[in-house]
Amino acid sequence: MKIKMLFSIVSVLLVTAFFASACAAGGGDTIKIGINAEITGDKPKVGEQSKFAAEMYVKEINDAGGIDVGGKSYKLELVIEDNNATAEGAAGAANKLISQNNILAMVGPNPSNAAVPAGEVANNLETPMISPWSTNPNTTLNRPWVFRAPFLDPFQGPVVANFATKQFNVTSACVLFDIASDYPKGLADNFKTAWEKLHGAGSVLQFESFTTGDQDFSAQLTSIKSSGCEVLFTPQYYQEVPLIVSQAKDLGMDIPIMGSDSWGDPQLLALCGNDCEGAFFSTHYVANGATGATKDFIDKYNAAHGYIPGDVAALTWDSMMIVTQAIKNCGTITGNLTEDRTCIRDGMASIEDFDGITGNMTFDEQGDPIKCAVIVQIQNGEFIAFDQACP
Repeated sequence: MKIKMLFSIVSVLLVTAFFASACAAGGGDTIKIGINAEITGDKPKVGEQSKFAAEMYVKEINDAGGIDVGGKSYKLELVIEDNNATAEGAAGAANKLISQNNILAMVGPNPSNAAVPAGEVANNLETPMISPWSTNPNTTLNRPWVFRAPFLDPFQGPVVANFATKQFNVTSACVLFDIASDYPKGLADNFKTAWEKLHGAGSVLQFESFTTGDQDFSAQLTSIKSSGCEVLFTPQYYQEVPLIVSQAKDLGMDIPIMGSDSWGDPQLLALCGNDCEGAFFSTHYVANGATGATKDFIDKYNAAHGYIPGDVAALTWDSMMIVTQAIKNCGTITGNLTEDRTCIRDGMASIEDFDGITGNMTFDEQGDPIKCAVIVQIQNGEFIAFDQACP
Protein backbone atom coordinates (compact mmCIF):
# COMPACT_ATOMS: atom_id res chain seq x y z
CA MET A 1 0.00 0.00 0.00
CA LYS A 2 2.76 2.38 0.99
CA ILE A 3 4.73 1.46 -2.12
CA LYS A 4 1.70 2.11 -4.38
CA MET A 5 1.04 5.41 -2.64
CA LEU A 6 4.68 6.44 -3.01
CA PHE A 7 4.59 5.48 -6.69
CA SER A 8 1.45 7.61 -7.18
CA ILE A 9 3.02 10.62 -5.47
CA VAL A 10 6.18 10.34 -7.54
CA SER A 11 4.13 10.00 -10.70
CA VAL A 12 2.12 13.13 -9.88
CA LEU A 13 5.31 15.07 -9.13
CA LEU A 14 6.91 13.98 -12.39
CA VAL A 15 3.86 14.91 -14.43
CA THR A 16 3.59 18.26 -12.64
CA ALA A 17 7.28 18.98 -13.25
CA PHE A 18 6.89 18.04 -16.91
CA PHE A 19 3.99 20.39 -17.50
CA ALA A 20 5.60 23.19 -15.48
CA SER A 21 8.74 22.87 -17.59
CA ALA A 22 6.74 22.78 -20.81
CA CYS A 23 4.76 25.85 -19.81
CA ALA A 24 7.90 27.75 -18.79
CA ALA A 25 9.50 26.90 -22.10
CA GLY A 26 6.44 28.09 -23.96
CA GLY A 27 4.85 24.70 -24.57
CA GLY A 28 1.69 25.83 -22.78
CA ASP A 29 -0.16 29.09 -23.29
CA THR A 30 2.25 31.30 -21.32
CA ILE A 31 5.73 32.63 -22.11
CA LYS A 32 7.93 33.66 -19.19
CA ILE A 33 10.11 36.76 -19.46
CA GLY A 34 12.48 37.61 -16.62
CA ILE A 35 13.02 41.13 -15.29
CA ASN A 36 16.39 41.63 -13.59
CA ALA A 37 15.90 45.05 -11.96
CA GLU A 38 17.22 47.44 -9.31
CA ILE A 39 14.22 47.36 -6.97
CA THR A 40 16.41 48.10 -3.93
CA GLY A 41 19.92 49.51 -3.57
CA ASP A 42 21.20 52.93 -4.56
CA LYS A 43 19.18 53.28 -7.80
CA PRO A 44 15.62 52.33 -6.79
CA LYS A 45 13.94 54.73 -9.24
CA VAL A 46 15.78 53.05 -12.10
CA GLY A 47 14.42 49.64 -11.14
CA GLU A 48 10.97 51.03 -10.37
CA GLN A 49 10.60 52.61 -13.80
CA SER A 50 11.87 49.50 -15.55
CA LYS A 51 9.46 47.30 -13.59
CA PHE A 52 6.50 49.63 -14.14
CA ALA A 53 7.13 49.87 -17.89
CA ALA A 54 7.47 46.08 -18.27
CA GLU A 55 4.28 45.49 -16.30
CA MET A 56 2.39 48.04 -18.38
CA TYR A 57 3.60 46.42 -21.59
CA VAL A 58 2.63 42.90 -20.52
CA LYS A 59 -0.83 44.04 -19.37
CA GLU A 60 -1.43 45.77 -22.69
CA ILE A 61 -0.34 42.70 -24.66
CA ASN A 62 -2.35 40.26 -22.53
CA ASP A 63 -5.47 42.44 -22.51
CA ALA A 64 -5.33 42.38 -26.30
CA GLY A 65 -5.26 38.56 -26.29
CA GLY A 66 -1.52 37.92 -26.13
CA ILE A 67 0.97 37.49 -28.96
CA ASP A 68 0.52 35.29 -32.01
CA VAL A 69 3.33 32.86 -32.74
CA GLY A 70 2.77 30.58 -35.68
CA GLY A 71 -1.00 30.85 -35.40
CA LYS A 72 -1.12 30.18 -31.65
CA SER A 73 -1.83 32.83 -29.02
CA TYR A 74 0.43 33.13 -25.95
CA LYS A 75 0.08 35.26 -22.85
CA LEU A 76 3.19 36.86 -21.36
CA GLU A 77 4.22 36.33 -17.73
CA LEU A 78 6.81 38.43 -15.93
CA VAL A 79 9.15 36.94 -13.35
CA ILE A 80 10.78 39.81 -11.45
CA GLU A 81 14.00 39.52 -9.46
CA ASP A 82 15.64 42.31 -7.45
CA ASN A 83 19.38 42.68 -8.14
CA ASN A 84 19.97 45.33 -5.44
CA ALA A 85 21.88 47.37 -8.06
CA THR A 86 25.03 45.32 -7.41
CA ALA A 87 27.18 43.05 -9.54
CA GLU A 88 26.69 40.11 -7.18
CA GLY A 89 22.94 40.66 -6.96
CA ALA A 90 22.60 40.93 -10.75
CA ALA A 91 24.53 37.70 -11.39
CA GLY A 92 22.53 35.89 -8.71
CA ALA A 93 19.22 37.15 -10.09
CA ALA A 94 20.22 36.08 -13.61
CA ASN A 95 21.13 32.60 -12.39
CA LYS A 96 17.82 32.23 -10.57
CA LEU A 97 15.71 33.50 -13.46
CA ILE A 98 17.43 31.25 -15.99
CA SER A 99 18.12 28.08 -14.01
CA GLN A 100 15.18 28.00 -11.59
CA ASN A 101 12.40 30.08 -13.18
CA ASN A 102 13.08 28.78 -16.71
CA ILE A 103 12.50 32.09 -18.44
CA LEU A 104 12.80 32.28 -22.22
CA ALA A 105 14.45 35.73 -22.22
CA MET A 106 15.69 38.28 -19.69
CA VAL A 107 15.21 42.06 -19.71
CA GLY A 108 17.75 43.94 -17.56
CA PRO A 109 19.76 44.71 -15.58
CA ASN A 110 19.93 48.43 -16.34
CA PRO A 111 23.15 50.04 -14.96
CA SER A 112 26.37 48.72 -16.43
CA ASN A 113 27.86 47.58 -13.13
CA ALA A 114 24.98 45.08 -12.93
CA ALA A 115 24.47 44.39 -16.65
CA VAL A 116 28.06 43.35 -17.34
CA PRO A 117 28.15 40.43 -14.84
CA ALA A 118 24.54 39.43 -15.58
CA GLY A 119 25.42 39.37 -19.27
CA GLU A 120 28.20 36.91 -18.57
CA VAL A 121 25.73 34.60 -16.81
CA ALA A 122 23.15 34.88 -19.60
CA ASN A 123 25.74 34.22 -22.29
CA ASN A 124 27.22 31.23 -20.46
CA LEU A 125 23.75 29.75 -19.91
CA GLU A 126 22.75 30.54 -23.51
CA THR A 127 19.69 32.62 -22.67
CA PRO A 128 18.86 35.81 -24.60
CA MET A 129 19.23 38.98 -22.53
CA ILE A 130 18.64 42.62 -23.40
CA SER A 131 19.70 45.53 -21.19
CA PRO A 132 17.46 48.57 -21.50
CA TRP A 133 20.00 51.08 -20.14
CA SER A 134 23.60 49.78 -20.06
CA THR A 135 25.92 51.71 -22.38
CA ASN A 136 29.22 50.04 -21.42
CA PRO A 137 30.59 48.00 -24.38
CA ASN A 138 31.52 45.06 -22.12
CA THR A 139 27.85 44.22 -21.55
CA THR A 140 27.58 42.73 -25.05
CA LEU A 141 31.20 42.36 -26.17
CA ASN A 142 31.80 38.85 -27.56
CA ARG A 143 28.50 37.72 -26.03
CA PRO A 144 26.19 36.56 -28.84
CA TRP A 145 23.30 36.02 -26.40
CA VAL A 146 23.33 39.57 -25.03
CA PHE A 147 21.77 42.69 -26.58
CA ARG A 148 20.96 46.24 -25.51
CA ALA A 149 18.46 48.99 -26.36
CA PRO A 150 20.63 52.14 -25.82
CA PHE A 151 23.59 53.51 -27.74
CA LEU A 152 27.15 52.83 -26.49
CA ASP A 153 29.61 54.99 -24.56
CA PRO A 154 32.15 55.02 -27.43
CA PHE A 155 29.39 56.86 -29.35
CA GLN A 156 28.13 58.97 -26.42
CA GLY A 157 31.58 60.22 -25.39
CA PRO A 158 32.31 61.90 -28.75
CA VAL A 159 28.72 63.23 -28.90
CA VAL A 160 29.25 65.14 -25.63
CA ALA A 161 32.76 66.28 -26.60
CA ASN A 162 31.61 67.57 -29.99
CA PHE A 163 28.58 69.33 -28.55
CA ALA A 164 30.50 71.03 -25.72
CA THR A 165 33.19 72.21 -28.14
CA LYS A 166 30.63 73.75 -30.48
CA GLN A 167 28.15 75.06 -27.91
CA PHE A 168 30.63 76.71 -25.54
CA ASN A 169 33.47 77.43 -27.99
CA VAL A 170 36.03 75.89 -25.64
CA THR A 171 39.21 73.86 -25.99
CA SER A 172 39.90 72.57 -22.46
CA ALA A 173 37.88 70.27 -20.23
CA CYS A 174 37.92 68.48 -16.89
CA VAL A 175 36.27 65.21 -15.88
CA LEU A 176 34.95 64.00 -12.51
CA PHE A 177 33.82 60.37 -12.26
CA ASP A 178 33.35 57.31 -10.04
CA ILE A 179 36.34 55.07 -10.73
CA ALA A 180 34.75 52.08 -8.98
CA SER A 181 31.71 51.87 -11.29
CA ASP A 182 31.80 50.46 -14.84
CA TYR A 183 29.51 53.03 -16.45
CA PRO A 184 31.05 56.36 -15.36
CA LYS A 185 34.61 55.06 -15.64
CA GLY A 186 34.07 53.79 -19.18
CA LEU A 187 32.29 56.93 -20.33
CA ALA A 188 34.91 59.19 -18.72
CA ASP A 189 37.61 57.36 -20.69
CA ASN A 190 35.63 57.66 -23.93
CA PHE A 191 35.03 61.38 -23.41
CA LYS A 192 38.72 62.01 -22.66
CA THR A 193 39.79 60.16 -25.80
CA ALA A 194 37.29 62.07 -27.93
CA TRP A 195 38.20 65.44 -26.39
CA GLU A 196 41.93 64.98 -26.91
CA LYS A 197 41.31 63.88 -30.47
CA LEU A 198 39.58 67.23 -31.02
CA HIS A 199 41.90 69.47 -29.03
CA GLY A 200 45.18 67.62 -28.60
CA ALA A 201 46.95 65.71 -25.85
CA GLY A 202 46.72 67.37 -22.46
CA SER A 203 43.55 69.34 -23.28
CA VAL A 204 41.74 67.44 -20.49
CA LEU A 205 43.36 69.40 -17.70
CA GLN A 206 42.06 67.36 -14.76
CA PHE A 207 40.81 63.76 -14.80
CA GLU A 208 39.52 63.47 -11.24
CA SER A 209 37.95 60.39 -9.66
CA PHE A 210 36.19 59.28 -6.50
CA THR A 211 34.74 56.02 -5.16
CA THR A 212 31.13 54.87 -5.00
CA GLY A 213 29.42 56.24 -1.91
CA ASP A 214 31.63 59.33 -1.54
CA GLN A 215 29.71 62.52 -0.79
CA ASP A 216 32.48 65.09 -0.40
CA PHE A 217 34.00 66.15 -3.73
CA SER A 218 35.57 69.39 -2.53
CA ALA A 219 39.18 68.25 -3.04
CA GLN A 220 38.57 67.13 -6.62
CA LEU A 221 36.49 70.20 -7.46
CA THR A 222 39.13 72.52 -6.01
CA SER A 223 41.72 70.94 -8.31
CA ILE A 224 39.35 71.28 -11.25
CA LYS A 225 38.69 74.95 -10.49
CA SER A 226 42.41 75.68 -10.10
CA SER A 227 43.20 74.07 -13.47
CA GLY A 228 41.30 76.74 -15.37
CA CYS A 229 39.42 74.29 -17.58
CA GLU A 230 36.42 75.65 -19.47
CA VAL A 231 33.87 72.83 -19.08
CA LEU A 232 33.31 69.99 -16.62
CA PHE A 233 31.97 66.60 -17.68
CA THR A 234 30.60 64.34 -14.94
CA PRO A 235 28.89 61.12 -16.14
CA GLN A 236 27.31 60.27 -12.79
CA TYR A 237 23.92 58.89 -11.75
CA TYR A 238 20.99 61.17 -10.96
CA GLN A 239 21.34 60.83 -7.17
CA GLU A 240 25.01 61.89 -7.23
CA VAL A 241 24.78 64.83 -9.62
CA PRO A 242 23.06 67.27 -7.19
CA LEU A 243 25.88 66.85 -4.65
CA ILE A 244 28.56 67.46 -7.27
CA VAL A 245 26.83 70.47 -8.84
CA SER A 246 25.95 72.16 -5.54
CA GLN A 247 29.48 71.72 -4.18
CA ALA A 248 30.91 73.12 -7.43
CA LYS A 249 28.73 76.20 -7.07
CA ASP A 250 29.68 76.58 -3.40
CA LEU A 251 33.31 76.77 -4.55
CA GLY A 252 32.43 79.53 -6.98
CA MET A 253 32.80 77.47 -10.15
CA ASP A 254 30.95 79.11 -13.01
CA ILE A 255 31.97 76.88 -15.94
CA PRO A 256 29.36 74.78 -17.80
CA ILE A 257 28.76 71.33 -16.31
CA MET A 258 27.70 68.59 -18.72
CA GLY A 259 26.37 65.12 -18.03
CA SER A 260 25.32 61.92 -19.74
CA ASP A 261 22.28 59.67 -20.04
CA SER A 262 22.49 58.75 -16.35
CA TRP A 263 21.22 62.27 -15.62
CA GLY A 264 17.91 61.51 -17.37
CA ASP A 265 15.83 60.35 -14.42
CA PRO A 266 13.04 62.79 -13.44
CA GLN A 267 14.32 62.59 -9.85
CA LEU A 268 17.26 64.74 -10.92
CA LEU A 269 14.96 67.73 -11.35
CA ALA A 270 13.57 67.40 -7.84
CA LEU A 271 16.95 66.73 -6.22
CA CYS A 272 19.04 69.31 -8.06
CA GLY A 273 16.60 72.19 -8.47
CA ASN A 274 18.03 75.53 -9.60
CA ASP A 275 21.61 74.26 -9.33
CA CYS A 276 21.12 72.23 -12.53
CA GLU A 277 19.21 74.91 -14.42
CA GLY A 278 20.71 75.42 -17.88
CA ALA A 279 22.87 72.29 -17.77
CA PHE A 280 23.13 69.93 -20.74
CA PHE A 281 23.38 66.14 -20.99
CA SER A 282 23.16 63.46 -23.65
CA THR A 283 20.42 60.85 -23.49
CA HIS A 284 18.14 58.49 -25.40
CA TYR A 285 14.78 60.25 -25.46
CA VAL A 286 13.02 63.27 -24.02
CA ALA A 287 9.39 63.36 -22.95
CA ASN A 288 8.77 67.04 -23.58
CA GLY A 289 7.41 67.54 -27.09
CA ALA A 290 7.08 63.81 -27.79
CA THR A 291 4.57 62.68 -30.42
CA GLY A 292 3.00 59.48 -31.68
CA ALA A 293 3.70 56.21 -29.89
CA THR A 294 6.22 57.91 -27.60
CA LYS A 295 3.63 60.38 -26.34
CA ASP A 296 1.07 57.59 -25.92
CA PHE A 297 3.51 55.71 -23.70
CA ILE A 298 4.32 58.80 -21.65
CA ASP A 299 0.66 59.63 -21.12
CA LYS A 300 -0.20 56.06 -20.09
CA TYR A 301 2.74 55.86 -17.71
CA ASN A 302 1.97 59.24 -16.14
CA ALA A 303 -1.69 58.32 -15.69
CA ALA A 304 -0.78 55.02 -14.03
CA HIS A 305 2.12 56.14 -11.83
CA GLY A 306 1.81 59.89 -11.38
CA TYR A 307 5.06 61.10 -12.94
CA ILE A 308 6.72 61.49 -16.33
CA PRO A 309 8.83 58.42 -17.18
CA GLY A 310 12.57 58.76 -17.65
CA ASP A 311 14.67 57.18 -20.36
CA VAL A 312 15.05 53.83 -18.56
CA ALA A 313 11.26 53.35 -18.63
CA ALA A 314 11.05 54.15 -22.33
CA LEU A 315 14.02 51.90 -23.09
CA THR A 316 12.43 49.07 -21.10
CA TRP A 317 9.28 49.43 -23.20
CA ASP A 318 11.42 49.16 -26.34
CA SER A 319 13.26 46.16 -24.88
CA MET A 320 9.98 44.37 -24.24
CA MET A 321 8.88 45.16 -27.79
CA ILE A 322 12.15 43.75 -29.14
CA VAL A 323 11.79 40.52 -27.14
CA THR A 324 8.21 40.15 -28.33
CA GLN A 325 9.24 40.72 -31.95
CA ALA A 326 12.01 38.14 -31.57
CA ILE A 327 9.48 35.60 -30.21
CA LYS A 328 7.20 36.26 -33.17
CA ASN A 329 10.15 35.89 -35.53
CA CYS A 330 10.59 32.33 -34.26
CA GLY A 331 7.42 31.21 -35.99
CA THR A 332 6.83 28.52 -33.37
CA ILE A 333 7.34 27.78 -29.68
CA THR A 334 8.35 24.14 -29.24
CA GLY A 335 8.28 23.86 -25.45
CA ASN A 336 11.97 22.92 -25.42
CA LEU A 337 13.90 25.58 -23.46
CA THR A 338 17.15 25.16 -25.36
CA GLU A 339 15.53 25.30 -28.80
CA ASP A 340 13.22 28.20 -27.96
CA ARG A 341 15.92 30.31 -26.34
CA THR A 342 18.12 29.78 -29.39
CA CYS A 343 15.26 30.73 -31.70
CA ILE A 344 14.56 33.94 -29.75
CA ARG A 345 18.25 34.89 -29.76
CA ASP A 346 18.36 34.42 -33.52
CA GLY A 347 15.11 36.33 -33.87
CA MET A 348 16.52 39.25 -31.91
CA ALA A 349 19.72 39.36 -33.95
CA SER A 350 17.73 39.44 -37.19
CA ILE A 351 15.67 42.54 -36.29
CA GLU A 352 16.20 45.40 -38.74
CA ASP A 353 14.76 48.92 -38.78
CA PHE A 354 13.03 48.47 -35.44
CA ASP A 355 10.84 51.51 -34.81
CA GLY A 356 10.90 52.01 -31.05
CA ILE A 357 9.64 54.84 -28.89
CA THR A 358 13.29 55.87 -28.29
CA GLY A 359 14.09 55.83 -32.00
CA ASN A 360 14.83 53.57 -34.91
CA MET A 361 17.47 50.88 -34.48
CA THR A 362 19.16 47.91 -36.12
CA PHE A 363 21.43 45.54 -34.21
CA ASP A 364 25.04 45.10 -35.25
CA GLU A 365 27.09 41.91 -34.86
CA GLN A 366 27.70 42.66 -31.14
CA GLY A 367 23.98 43.01 -30.35
CA ASP A 368 24.27 46.80 -30.13
CA PRO A 369 21.75 49.14 -31.77
CA ILE A 370 22.74 51.82 -34.25
CA LYS A 371 20.69 54.86 -33.17
CA CYS A 372 20.77 58.59 -32.45
CA ALA A 373 21.42 60.49 -29.23
CA VAL A 374 19.49 63.50 -27.93
CA ILE A 375 21.11 66.52 -26.27
CA VAL A 376 18.87 67.79 -23.48
CA GLN A 377 18.96 71.10 -21.65
CA ILE A 378 17.34 71.64 -18.27
CA GLN A 379 15.06 74.66 -18.70
CA ASN A 380 12.64 75.92 -16.07
CA GLY A 381 12.80 72.62 -14.24
CA GLU A 382 12.12 70.49 -17.33
CA PHE A 383 14.12 68.32 -19.73
CA ILE A 384 13.98 70.04 -23.14
CA ALA A 385 15.31 68.55 -26.38
CA PHE A 386 18.05 70.89 -27.63
CA ASP A 387 19.95 68.99 -30.32
CA GLN A 388 20.43 65.54 -31.85
CA ALA A 389 23.48 63.53 -32.90
CA CYS A 390 23.27 60.46 -35.14
CA PRO A 391 25.88 57.89 -36.22
